Amino acid sequence: MLDAFNREINYLRISVTDRCNLRCTYCMPAEGIQLMRHEDVLSFERIAEVAKVGAENFGINKIRLTGGEPLARKGLVTLVKLLKAIDGIDEINMTTNGILLSKYANDLKGAGLNRVNISLDTLSSEKFAQITRGGNIQDVFDGIQAAKNAGLTPIKINVVKMESSDKDELEDLEEFCIREDLKIQYIRQMDLKSGTFSQVEGGNGGNCSICNRLRLSADGYIKPCLFSNRAYSITENGIDGAFAAALGNKPEKGKKSQNHGFYNIGG
Repeated sequence: MLDAFNREINYLRISVTDRCNLRCTYCMPAEGIQLMRHEDVLSFERIAEVAKVGAENFGINKIRLTGGEPLARKGLVTLVKLLKAIDGIDEINMTTNGILLSKYANDLKGAGLNRVNISLDTLSSEKFAQITRGGNIQDVFDGIQAAKNAGLTPIKINVVKMESSDKDELEDLEEFCIREDLKIQYIRQMDLKSGTFSQVEGGNGGNCSICNRLRLSADGYIKPCLFSNRAYSITENGIDGAFAAALGNKPEKGKKSQNHGFYNIGG
């Protein structure tokens, strides 16, 4: 389906949870966050229903699972199976911090997941623990290897590029990705409230002129743009109505947003 600016919208990013097993400094405030109530989070069946309507009526053929951390939600393999069974869905991908990936990679591949993006900002175990407030980098390395073994490829490594990023450290990451046959892409640190964002280096994210995506939040709102306050409830509007409203009100260019954070909409 085309939006008002003649962009073909075929990509739905689904946040399955606002919970995460890390507390990255650029994603979550130190004092914590207000989490969604469990009863407000969509069931897997409801998520699959939304995806089915998107595929049948609005031309959605590509899905990405995000969070929070998607693997922090129990039973995610079941959701992948439900999405894989939908006619018209050609591709199901996931963005993950990789911490739990070694446990689930084979089952996810068997259920129909195509590939993964894995977040990794440093190769230093000490700095990783600092950035993530306690994470173990070896878990990520194990997750990368498990994803390669399972065939969840090509694997992209998402690196958040900050003003404080060390040039030598970024070069080490590039060499690591070349050595491990991984594709690296840099995401400059963004600020939703001020509207600070730029195009992903090595990817298409942040390029508003060709944006092809809508977003489904874990509590059932379809959002037309990451940097927008607009959001349409599937309960109040119905699934078709929420899709139509998001499609019809997708802005030409993102501005800013005060009603969600990266931790609960998936970046």
